[in-house]
Amino acid sequence: MSRHARLLLLLALPLTLALGGCDEQRESPGYQGYVDADFLRMAAPEAGWVVEVPVARGARVEAGALLFTLDDAFQRAAAIEARATVARTESELSDLLKGARPDEIASIEAQLAEAAATLELANLQLARQEQLARSRVSAEAQLDQARATAEQARARRDRITADLATARLPARADRIAAARAAVEAARGALSQAEWRLAQRRVTSPAAGVVDDVIRRPGEWVPGSGTVVSLLPPDATKVVFFVPEAQRASLQTGAAVAVECSGCPANLTARISRIAQEAEYTPPIIYSRETRAKLVWRVEAIIAPIPGAPAPGQPVTVRSQP
Repeated sequence: MSRHARLLLLLALPLTLALGGCDEQRESPGYQGYVDADFLRMAAPEAGWVVEVPVARGARVEAGALLFTLDDAFQRAAAIEARATVARTESELSDLLKGARPDEIASIEAQLAEAAATLELANLQLARQEQLARSRVSAEAQLDQARATAEQARARRDRITADLATARLPARADRIAAARAAVEAARGALSQAEWRLAQRRVTSPAAGVVDDVIRRPGEWVPGSGTVVSLLPPDATKVVFFVPEAQRASLQTGAAVAVECSGCPANLTARISRIAQEAEYTPPIIYSRETRAKLVWRVEAIIAPIPGAPAPGQPVTVRSQP
C-alpha cells in the first residue's frame, strides 16, 4: 500500500484532541499516523530462472528457512571446474617438491655405478703403465694415454654424482613459489565458485512472516530482483507527524502509546527516529487551523506482541508521561 493510500485511511479516524466544552477529562495530545514496516526484500545477487518457492503469503518462517532457489547448472559446472583446477595445481606443486621420480633416480644411480667401475679400471691401467714406464718397457705415450683415460673416467663419475644430487633435490625456489601462487589462485577461484553456487539457495536471515511472493517458479528474475518480501517481527513501526509545539517533548528512545481499532490494550512503541527537517502538514490530514503549519515526521518501533496492527492501518499515537 502506498504512503498516500495509507494516509487516506486517516480520514476515517475521529479527532483525538480534546475539544473545548467537553465534559470528559483532557487526554495527552494525540497524533494521527499509520503503521508502516521495513520489509526484507529477499533477492539473489545474480539473475536466473526461479526453480522453487516453498513459502506462501502469510506463512511464518524461522531463521534459516529456505525461501526460494534458482537454477544452478552453470554454477555447479563452474564449481566442478574450480575443484579440478585446485587438484591439478596442488599435484604440480607436490611434484616440484619431491624432485625426480624414483625410476629416474635409479637410472642415474646405475650410471654412477658404471662410471665408478670405469674409473677403477682406468686407475688400474694407469698404475700398470706407470710401472712399465719405470722399467722402460712401455713408451711414454702409453702412460700419457692411461693418465688421460683415468682423468676422463673420474670427471664422468663426478658429473653423474652431481646429477644424482640434483635429481634428489626439489625444483628451484622460483618455480616452487610460482606453483604455490597458482595453488592459492585456484583455491580463491574455488571459493568464489562455491559462494556463487550457495547463493542460488536463498534462506531467511531472520524469523518473520512472508508478506508477498513476487515471482513464481518458471519466471526469470534479474540480478538483485526481489522474489520474496519478508516482514520480521521487530520491523513494524508507526509513522506520525508532530507539530512544532510538541516536537521538543518527544525524544528518541521514549515510549508512546498506540491506539487503533482492534489493537491490543496498552500497545506501545518506542521512538526510533525524529526527522531533522520539517515538512508541511500532509494534505490528507490537515485541518483549517494546522494546514499552514510545519510538522516533523516521527517513527516508532512497535513492540512485537500478538495482535499488533498490520502495515497500512491508521493509528492514534499519544505521548506517555
